[in-house]
Amino acid sequence: MSRLEKYPKYKESGVEWLGEIPEGWEIKKLKFLIKEHSGNGFPIAEQDNKQGIIPFYKVSDINGDTDYLYSANNYVTVDLVKKMKWNLVPINSIIAAKIGEALRKNHRKITTKESVIDNNCIAIQPLLIDVKYSFYLHRIIDFDWFSNPGAVPSISVFKYKNFYVMLPPSEEQTKIANYLDQKTAQTDKAISLKEQMIERLKERRHILINDAVTKGLDKTVKMKDSGIEWIGEIPEEWEVLPGFQVYKENKTKNIGMIEDQVLSLSYGKIIIKAKEKLTGLVPESFETYQIVKPGDIIIRCMDLQNDQTSLRTGIARNDGIITSAYLNLNVIDHFNSEYLHYYLHMLDITKVLYKFGTGLRQNLSYWDFKRLPVLVPSIKEQEEIVKFIETQTRKIDTTILLQQNQIERLKEYKATLIDSLVTGKVKVMSWNKM
Repeated sequence: MSRLEKYPKYKESGVEWLGEIPEGWEIKKLKFLIKEHSGNGFPIAEQDNKQGIIPFYKVSDINGDTDYLYSANNYVTVDLVKKMKWNLVPINSIIAAKIGEALRKNHRKITTKESVIDNNCIAIQPLLIDVKYSFYLHRIIDFDWFSNPGAVPSISVFKYKNFYVMLPPSEEQTKIANYLDQKTAQTDKAISLKEQMIERLKERRHILINDAVTKGLDKTVKMKDSGIEWIGEIPEEWEVLPGFQVYKENKTKNIGMIEDQVLSLSYGKIIIKAKEKLTGLVPESFETYQIVKPGDIIIRCMDLQNDQTSLRTGIARNDGIITSAYLNLNVIDHFNSEYLHYYLHMLDITKVLYKFGTGLRQNLSYWDFKRLPVLVPSIKEQEEIVKFIETQTRKIDTTILLQQNQIERLKEYKATLIDSLVTGKVKVMSWNKM
């Protein structure tokens, strides 16, 4: 489909970040190629308004992987724009964040309508430069290069406008942009297919765990009604016990600093928190934390109504301490803690746990878990179920990791391709436009 080669001749640009550029390309300050548009204050009373026809873009609107902005979370009327004397951003302007951590994410979007932006954004209107080439150019320009000093990063428009960039001839700009449009679209499609595959694999893993801890491994055994609406039938030999017969609450405080290894619940796993990250909202003394032993099951019980996506359960693999805001379940000796972990994990991923929340903030407590019905196979079958789940999920997780690595390589390829073409390291010689 294509060949990428070096340009016949190069010359020194005199700009450190560029080095050599193709002969025939120019060096220009951005202020001669673009016009910047500042943002506007957006009164809270006017937000979440869908009545107008003019998009009012905020930083949250420019997330995602698409190049163009086709819709907004807020719209305003023409009369309000006139009343507030808001600046209008022209079509085909590039919008970016100009303050805070969002600045460092370097998200870029092209407007498709005349619009308004809030004062956390900046709009860049290409003038003497191809719109799409300018978009790709800004994909490789890091706004953090122009940050003002201070605790909160913010762009210095003066530094930005006086930044030197390379400028190919107009025809070459269009050729580069068209080629990148095709190649990045192909790459994005490949990434999307792999992301869909990962989601299917995760769903398969969820189904596998759910079936194993609620139906067992032997599909020929007789079944009986569990008496639990969200479980249905279970193997005839299984018991249904209340939680307090299977585990107890462990509230052992870390008095005297018995343990100093801080643990954290992250994405359904109990991890060791690095000491350099123990900053910000940490207690004056870790004596208020609770002691955790391997096999303990940790549950984050707060604010169910505000978070329907996070994983709330995990099993400890290490000795340590964790915030007392979490529930610590200590499994009674003659039950398999790994099996119980998978059972509670199943209730977590299927969101059954949310049925038990109480109070205005929808919190869980040990009282809820005391009454929670637990399916209990024989100890031998618990061990077989754990072994089966671990073997099968290991295979699935390996495949997921492979897909994730391929996605990262595709993203690296895309970034390298944009950089190489925009800066003139390689040239589009011939290609078939699809």
